[in-house]
Amino acid sequence: MSTDLKTRPTTSGLRPECLPFPEVIAQSIANIAPTLTPTVNAALVFATAGVGTWLTFVFATVGLVFVGININQFARRSASPGSLYAYIARGLGPIAGVITGWALILAYIFTAMAVMCGFANYGEVLLSAVGVNPSTGVAILLIAVCIGAAWYVAYKDIELSTIVMLATEAASVGLIIILGLIVVAKKGTPIDTAQLTLQGANSGGIVTGLVLAVFSYVGFESATTLGDEAKNPLRSIPRAVIISTVISGLFFIVLSYVEVLGFQGASVAFDKSDAPLSDLAKFAGVEFFGVLISIGAMISFFACTLASLNAGARIFFSMGRHGIFHNLIGQAHGRNETPHVAVTIAAIVAFIAPVLTLSSGSKVLDSYGYFGTIATYGFLVAYVLISIAAPVYLYREHQLRWSDVMFAVLGVIFMIIPVVGSIGIPGNDLFPVPAAPYNSFPKWFLLYLVIGGGWFLFLRFRSPEIIREMEEDIEASHTRFSDMKKI
Repeated sequence: MSTDLKTRPTTSGLRPECLPFPEVIAQSIANIAPTLTPTVNAALVFATAGVGTWLTFVFATVGLVFVGININQFARRSASPGSLYAYIARGLGPIAGVITGWALILAYIFTAMAVMCGFANYGEVLLSAVGVNPSTGVAILLIAVCIGAAWYVAYKDIELSTIVMLATEAASVGLIIILGLIVVAKKGTPIDTAQLTLQGANSGGIVTGLVLAVFSYVGFESATTLGDEAKNPLRSIPRAVIISTVISGLFFIVLSYVEVLGFQGASVAFDKSDAPLSDLAKFAGVEFFGVLISIGAMISFFACTLASLNAGARIFFSMGRHGIFHNLIGQAHGRNETPHVAVTIAAIVAFIAPVLTLSSGSKVLDSYGYFGTIATYGFLVAYVLISIAAPVYLYREHQLRWSDVMFAVLGVIFMIIPVVGSIGIPGNDLFPVPAAPYNSFPKWFLLYLVIGGGWFLFLRFRSPEIIREMEEDIEASHTRFSDMKKI
């Protein structure tokens, strides 16, 4: 008999079973932020992949579906606010789990930093139309508005958060689809021989573009952070993980193809445009549509900031409950039932870094690229480790099948490609070493992981009970759901 998980006990202090499936998938979709790719990311991918941009998104979609299947090996069996951190700790042990949690906290917060820069970029586009010139001060003010509003909603109510994210992203995506149809109609045909035959594209460019293409999807797993708050989590969370990836992937493939088509013969190159969809609207003779989409883009960037704050704070919160960080971070608000301390700290850190880069002279979109690239490293670590952890976990549970091993291997292979692509191999045309400052980012990220791992080893040496309590809490979460499935 299927279980009714409405009565499942929770000890986290978060509001239990308050989110139905639409609001659970809203978390993943908002963290993916489908609007973000056609408004910013697709142009960055095009800069290296050229007419192979659409194919780059095909590879990214397939690879992340495999990762999603591996995530769901855990998500179908247990749920907690710890997300991949808790899953990997169960499959590969506490050290791997803590490294994953450490990587994901950086990944979600740096995603928030990146999309806040996107918010500021489109805000400047709109303000310039009414005579307000772009400046560092204006960009910082816009970032402050974005993170301030996101912090308030995340601090106040998770249900309000997901409803806001779902409504705003749906409206923005709808506008972009309509513009895409207008662009195709203006061109007279959707057939683009150059793209379909990959004229001039090269494998090295597609591999390099795959790094930023993967960033378009990161956060698709963030529904797993709602383990205590989702209704029927063993069903709704796995569905959200796969469906959000497939739907977003199809959207990215089609829209990137349409954008490349629309910019052919234009006075502005696709990868040189600060606001590609606004420029496409001008080319198509519907300039007012560009204004609407810029507004929609800002709302979508806000929704992604909110989703990243929600997800990152819940992992931060879970690690606080396990003693990895100060126990104050693991406390929930008595009335709002949100991880208010974790949300507040994450919001402060997310605000400070963009202010520092912009104040030092960095351009808004350059900062977007910096933060987005670093965030991708955190997600790639988690995606590789979850793909390794899944078959190990299933083997221990005596449930391993050959198909599970195949999905795990494919997940690792697909994620290793952007990992190597982001680092580069000297003298290799397929995996060229990125230009400065991107070539230094992997070193700083590795140092960050070493610090996180070293901190955990220090805690384990000083307080061995931390390991035991962490394992007991993760095991208790798994056992609670296993027992209820038998009811």
